[in-house]
Amino acid sequence: MGCIFAVIALLSPRLAVFLLWAFTNYVNRAFSGGWFLPLLGIIFAPWTTLMYVLVYAPAGPIHVAGWILVGIGVVLDLNSWAHAAANRRSVPGYN
Repeated sequence: MGCIFAVIALLSPRLAVFLLWAFTNYVNRAFSGGWFLPLLGIIFAPWTTLMYVLVYAPAGPIHVAGWILVGIGVVLDLNSWAHAAANRRSVPGYN
């Protein structure tokens, strides 16, 4: 089951966070039961949200290695935003 989740997470971090939210209590533990912040995370920063949930929920508070993984999530999100901006400029007639 873990390998299937890893493939889903690589293909779509938004779907992975949604599945974690729907079928486990990891998202609720990581975000103290609120729903608004995880929803913003799914929309704007899915990699960061996924990494934060996976690092925080099973073990509790995040330590140094966990923050490094969350930082990797931030870099992946920034990379996604940069590629989206570059593709927007390459579309004819789209300023």
